[in-house]
Amino acid sequence: MSRVGFKDLTKLYEKGVVAVDHVTFEVADKEFFVLVGPSGCGKSTTLRLVAGLEEPTSGEIYIGDRMVNNVEPRDRDIAMVFQNYALYPHMSVRENMAFALKLRKVPRDQIRERVDAAARILGITELLSRRPAALSGGQRQRVAVGRAIVRHPKVFLFDEPLSNLDAKLRVGMRTELARIHRQLETTVFYVTHDQVEAMTLGQRIGVMKDGRLLQVADSMTLYNRPVNKFVAGFIGSPPMNFLSGRIDDKTPAGFSSDSFHLELAPALAGGLAQSRGKPVVLGVRPEGIVLGEGGTVPALGLSPKPEFRMSVDVVEQMGNEVIVYLKAGGDTLVARVPPQNAPRPGDTVTVGFGPDRLHFFDAVTELTLV
Repeated sequence: MSRVGFKDLTKLYEKGVVAVDHVTFEVADKEFFVLVGPSGCGKSTTLRLVAGLEEPTSGEIYIGDRMVNNVEPRDRDIAMVFQNYALYPHMSVRENMAFALKLRKVPRDQIRERVDAAARILGITELLSRRPAALSGGQRQRVAVGRAIVRHPKVFLFDEPLSNLDAKLRVGMRTELARIHRQLETTVFYVTHDQVEAMTLGQRIGVMKDGRLLQVADSMTLYNRPVNKFVAGFIGSPPMNFLSGRIDDKTPAGFSSDSFHLELAPALAGGLAQSRGKPVVLGVRPEGIVLGEGGTVPALGLSPKPEFRMSVDVVEQMGNEVIVYLKAGGDTLVARVPPQNAPRPGDTVTVGFGPDRLHFFDAVTELTLV
């Protein structure tokens, strides 16, 4: 069993800087778990704590059923893949992949067998005699992964391994890492700041901010049911739109911002009953915005029907979709629409929201209301 567990884990640095703040969660056996968050949120520190490269201030770390707080890194049965690959430039690919096994005095025939098997999995057999300087970035990344695979560890640790690759290579390596995980059936603890990477790779994802773990869930739960405004805004590209306003203290209830008023459906209004008369934040994802032509919203079953207008500021043609930036007074929105429905900069359009696409957050705590 190769689960990774954290119990009330805390890491403090000098001058009281809190890198990891009372974090408790578990990476399941054979799970591909991704920890995601902005730079400086504590995700890489959490990974280094698992590896033994940092010592926790308090709390417990488990690999399998063993608490490893006082276990040396070499004895934790983990393999780590770094952002910069950390390959030895004077060694061939084969020698790089075999190095850790030689240190452990693994028999020579077993080393060759493991290296050859890993090379086949990664498609780098023809590169075994080359040195790192003769490899592309993607090839070096495969070698770094291969060096981890040959060790047959309980847990793989990945610290932003794709951040040095160009966009096309990142997409290819994401596919490779997912395939390798299925083949090896081992536990992966993966850290990244890239939410697209997290959404596409993670069976479950943990979102961190300021050392705190805000939510752990599968990608669609994070996208559709975020626990607070930060998670809602961090997950998704383009990010969720946020509009500040308040819930009317009257019947029927509605949401009012500086630029428009939106009547709320009865079910939604009921869920916001405790927030009447209070400031809230309305959130809607770009694909939840409907743009109408000629001053009307298309007949898409929107209920209640919104009646507010916005001007088109910028239009980004993406091929299969169009990203439209809208303005009205102090409010701005970003919409994702099909190419055939794309307006032009300078147009004035009527804007509607899909009634099942609305999120509301408390203006003070930023927690999800409905």
